[in-house]
Amino acid sequence: MPATIKFGLVDGLKEKLSRSKAVFVGEYRGMTVAQSTALRHKVREAGGELKVAKNTLFAIAMKEAGLEALPEDMMKGPNIYALCYDDPVAVAKVLKEYANDKTQKAFILKGGLLERQQLNLAQLMALADLPSKEVMLSQVARTLAAPLSGMATVLSGVLRNFVTCLDQLRAKKAEEEGSAA
Repeated sequence: MPATIKFGLVDGLKEKLSRSKAVFVGEYRGMTVAQSTALRHKVREAGGELKVAKNTLFAIAMKEAGLEALPEDMMKGPNIYALCYDDPVAVAKVLKEYANDKTQKAFILKGGLLERQQLNLAQLMALADLPSKEVMLSQVARTLAAPLSGMATVLSGVLRNFVTCLDQLRAKKAEEEGSAA
């Protein structure tokens, strides 16, 4: 490959890496075109992008983008790189699901980088097991609303008891007036 093409590839990768929140690495040895196309489509729907690049060029692009280099064992073999532009958890879920799919044996997850922090395979799998961003936000909202809901219940109970007490007083007065007459 002429050097100018390599410089162009590195610049393109560097630009994508600078926008990316996470990078996940997987080996794609033996994947069919249909399999890789399906995986690309799923990753794109999750807010990411798959890139196939020479490991040395990708390492250079990471260095130029100011990212920590991935471990040497992760950078061996024919790798495909998943760049996450939105929610890294969603992309990790897609990759984990695809890697664990029993119908294919060609795609193997290796690890990655999340917000400048290296992830091994176990950490990547744990990330994929997290609930989605929307679910986590709803859980936080529910947790914040719980004390308010409890307070509303307590206050309505006091008011309900007061109304019940007034109703009992009214009934007692009506009974006394009825027996006095």
